[in-house]
Amino acid sequence: MRILHISAECYPVAKVGGLADVVGALPKYLNNSGQQCSVIMPFYDVRFTQNHQFETIYEDTVFVAADNFHFKILKLADLSKDFELFLIDIPQLLYKDYVYSHDDAQRFTAFQIAVLQWIQTHQHKPDVIHCHDHHTGLVPFMMQYCYRFENLKNIPSVLTIHNAQYQGWFSHDRIAMIPDFDKQHVGLLDWDGSINPLATAIKCSWKVNTVSPSYMVELQQKANGLEALLSHESAKCLGILNGIDTTVWNPTTDAFIKKQYSSNSHISGKKVNKKWLCDTYGLDFNKPLFVFIGRLVYEKGSDLFPQVFKEILQENDVSILLLGSGDSDTENKLIALREKFKGHFNAYIGYDEELSHLIYAGADFLLMPSRVEPCGLNQMYSLTYGTIPIVRSIGGLKDTIVDIDNDGYGFVHEDTSVDQIKNAMQRAAAFYDNTLKFKKIRTRIMKIDHSWDNSAQQYISLYNTLKN
Repeated sequence: MRILHISAECYPVAKVGGLADVVGALPKYLNNSGQQCSVIMPFYDVRFTQNHQFETIYEDTVFVAADNFHFKILKLADLSKDFELFLIDIPQLLYKDYVYSHDDAQRFTAFQIAVLQWIQTHQHKPDVIHCHDHHTGLVPFMMQYCYRFENLKNIPSVLTIHNAQYQGWFSHDRIAMIPDFDKQHVGLLDWDGSINPLATAIKCSWKVNTVSPSYMVELQQKANGLEALLSHESAKCLGILNGIDTTVWNPTTDAFIKKQYSSNSHISGKKVNKKWLCDTYGLDFNKPLFVFIGRLVYEKGSDLFPQVFKEILQENDVSILLLGSGDSDTENKLIALREKFKGHFNAYIGYDEELSHLIYAGADFLLMPSRVEPCGLNQMYSLTYGTIPIVRSIGGLKDTIVDIDNDGYGFVHEDTSVDQIKNAMQRAAAFYDNTLKFKKIRTRIMKIDHSWDNSAQQYISLYNTLKN
């Protein structure tokens, strides 16, 4: 089966969030299962594109309302990639040193039109078009209703919702950006008075999935305005839990960490990595080390960290290390804490891929107090590296982490609040002192299989339901 994934991100080309990790891994595992997957995404001016060679395989012009742009389809020349990777180069719109901007309507509409123009030239067209998030949400509509793409209308489309908070809204006065179509179908583009690409894709895709079963249930109650639509379309919706790429995230082979280890050697392996972290960031090796890795945004609950960390550090003998960036007010408060609790707290403001691996390898506990978490990959990475997650019971966190008091292997709290996060951290700190149980749980969590193998089979089953 030929499957084309269309996405704004793909690891390791360009990554803003978990979307990139999924699109960079799922096609690989589908190909390992006998499918023929490829990925097409925008060509950005980033480190990956600067350091790799590409060949031009197609050129054309894309018209977006009154504007027209020359574009190229570039193919990654490196044959070692686990799937074919294509990039659309529209220099005026896409070749930037950023992935997203304040107004992406024209950028990603042009991208989607160019993708479909290219697909039309294929002798053997894809059996399935798999769209990811709102940046590709107009594709299912355009394939079915735009006159220009009439020969694509019978290709099944799948939409994966990675985060329903972002929907790609733009006003109806820009509808001319979309190629000509029968205006009796204009209602498919609209939701609550705006053109809404995510809502459009939910309406027009043959199947819709979220990246965890619990997130699909939750979206019917809270989806940033799309609750009624997702409830109405529930018959074609399902949740498939993400996996992780164990060729990238594997402490037995990870070249980023200071000492590799397995579930049988995690005591010595994690000790070396924790020692490096504590020496590098001025923390006490003998204290339980709590960490956070991610974006400092409201959805992640990170706005509460300054108060949580202040209270926990005043009352408990622990170390905390944070890797992330985002809200400037939160960043500034964390920097101030770094000075106030020197030797107990440190923060790296920004993102560093190598450091993230080292933190998973050296930490004792990972914090994920998310208000919204469609799936979450960090908790799966942490399990693989023997780091115990502390999570809020929501979305994919609810599907993957069981509380230690319920014969589980993590610390779960029900709400995102200062008191509940702090209480969960205090429970974890007390558990850290029970050396025997702590070591047993670490051995147990490292043996949990969160690879993409099972999830890939669920996607194949989904694709098979679409056969004409």
